[in-house]
Amino acid sequence: MERLQGLSQDVRQYIVITANYWAFTLTDGALRMLVVLYFHQLGYSPLQIAMLFLFYEIFGVVTNLVGGWLGARLGLNKTMNIGLALQVIALSLLLVPSAMLTVPWVMSAQALSGIAKDLNKMSAKSSIKLLVAKDAQRQLYRWVALLTGSKNTLKGVGFFMGGLLLTLIGFKGAIIFMAGTLLVVWMISLFKLKSDLGKAKSKPKFSQLFSKSSAINYLSAARLFLFGARDIWFVVALPVYLSTQFGWNHTYVGGFLALWIIGYGIIQTLAPKVTQRNTGHSPNGTTAFYWALALSAIPALIALGLYYKLSPELVLLGGLMLFGIIFALNSSLHSFLIVHMANEDGVSLDVGFYYMANAMGRLIGTVLSGWIFQAYGMITCLVVSTGFVLMAAIFALLLPQDRNR
Repeated sequence: MERLQGLSQDVRQYIVITANYWAFTLTDGALRMLVVLYFHQLGYSPLQIAMLFLFYEIFGVVTNLVGGWLGARLGLNKTMNIGLALQVIALSLLLVPSAMLTVPWVMSAQALSGIAKDLNKMSAKSSIKLLVAKDAQRQLYRWVALLTGSKNTLKGVGFFMGGLLLTLIGFKGAIIFMAGTLLVVWMISLFKLKSDLGKAKSKPKFSQLFSKSSAINYLSAARLFLFGARDIWFVVALPVYLSTQFGWNHTYVGGFLALWIIGYGIIQTLAPKVTQRNTGHSPNGTTAFYWALALSAIPALIALGLYYKLSPELVLLGGLMLFGIIFALNSSLHSFLIVHMANEDGVSLDVGFYYMANAMGRLIGTVLSGWIFQAYGMITCLVVSTGFVLMAAIFALLLPQDRNR
């Protein structure tokens, strides 16, 4: 406690924000795995499972857009705490009797969860811009990478936790455990976050929701295609493929995807060291272009391996590991670039717009994952994923090429 008291106010706020983000992420990852595995167990088709997440992604798109405006007007402490509270409510909605867990009901609960998640993420990412000096861009990159990477590491733990809890205490037991834990975190957060964090000096108008910056628009488009490329084969197709083709049980599927996300998160935290190696500069659009180009080769090679009937375990699992490493570097680069390019006054407006595009990419990827996999199979998912990454590379090339130390 004495060490905490000795830290600066900005660092203490960073710790509170990160702790909130971590706790939320654990429940978000676990809930996603619980829903995929539990409803697959009940006999739902891949497309039906994808539809369960439809409102989650749709409301994520809307929330990021409106949430950035709310954060600038009300303060990021309020939007973060609202997100935590909504996730508790979303989890509670899944505690109804099994007969009431219909597709519309679960989609509604997922809608609330989508709103909660994106309010929480937008608030956390926007806050960092305000806690780092303008001339410390390399420190900003490290802080963004640490927050993003640690979040995804814990999301992987959440994946594993979801599969394990489903096996040990069942669906409802897992939901009760997560809702109770998050309720405690929310109550602590109410007293610890600064009330004026992230408020714009002048109240932004609702008409300012959409970015007027071409750089933010290009980066947002790149983000949309990047995350669409991942989710086209990762969200529904991969867990179902591992279960049906490899014969893995729930714990194995959850555990493997957890390890993938954990490794992905660790690589994100290392991104500043990798992408700035042998340079004294922060990354720019050209950096993002080359890393996206490298990523596009991986799903293409996995698709070729599966098409020519090479060892599916080696091709798919080995390719997935490589994809995770390069994707993590791309994701961290994008996360730094948006915080770096965002306008400091009302930062959440630009960050919210960017994560709106991120959510749109996930929405498109989720729907395509269920539909393409059910209709055409895993190889087609991978081919479409390759095309999406190439589009992300093209938009990255349009970004400003300035370099900042």
